[in-house]
Amino acid sequence: MHSLPWDKNSWDVAAQIVAARSRRNAAAWMTRENRPDAPLTLRAAEENTQLLLQAVVVPGERTDEGKLIEAVTIPWFDIIALLYQDLNMAFQITPEKWEAIVAQAYHKAGFDKVTLRPRSGDLGRDLIAVKKGLGFVRVIDQVKAFKPPHLVTGNDVRALMGVLETDGASKGFLTTTSDFAPRLKTDPLITPFMPARLELINGTMLIDRLEELALQAL
Repeated sequence: MHSLPWDKNSWDVAAQIVAARSRRNAAAWMTRENRPDAPLTLRAAEENTQLLLQAVVVPGERTDEGKLIEAVTIPWFDIIALLYQDLNMAFQITPEKWEAIVAQAYHKAGFDKVTLRPRSGDLGRDLIAVKKGLGFVRVIDQVKAFKPPHLVTGNDVRALMGVLETDGASKGFLTTTSDFAPRLKTDPLITPFMPARLELINGTMLIDRLEELALQAL
C-alpha cells in the first residue's frame, strides 16, 4: 500500500516527527500573553478546534472545472499530526475541509494541476488531478466524509464508475473517512475495474497516505 520503503519501526519513529511538529506549534501558541489561564485539557480542545477551522490550502485561479490549488498551508501538516494522535478527530472535520485536504495530498504527490470542484454541480467529481509526463494522466476523486457505522455502498461505487466512464479520466478514486460495505471489494461488477481504473481508499488507508506525504515533505 505504501510507496515509500518504511518498515514498521522507522515508520513509527518518522510519524512521531510529524506529531512533534504539532506539539511545538501548540507550545508556541500557548506562550502568547493573551491566552487565558484555562485547564490544560480545555486548552488542548480549544486549540484543536481552532486548528480544524483554519484554511488548509492556498486557492489559485478559477477555471471552468473549478478552483485550482496552488500551495499547502502549515495547518495541513498539523492536522495530519493531530489525526495521527487521535483518529477520532477525522470525524470532526467538515466534508468541505476533507475535500481540500485530499486535494492538497494530490498536489504534494506531484500532480501538476489539482482542481477542487464546486460543492454544487460537481457531477460526481469532488476533485480532478492532472499529471503531465510521457503521457497525460487525469484522475478524479470522490471524497465521502462519513462517520462509522455509515459505510460507502455498492451503489456509491457504481455511480463513480459511471462518472469515470463519462469523464474519460484515467482512473477514479473513492475516498472515505469510514469504510466500505462488506463484500463490496468482491462485487463481480466492480472488481474488474480494480485497481487499474478504480481504487477504494478507506479511513485507515487515507490517514496512512496523508502521513506518508507529510513525511516526504519533512
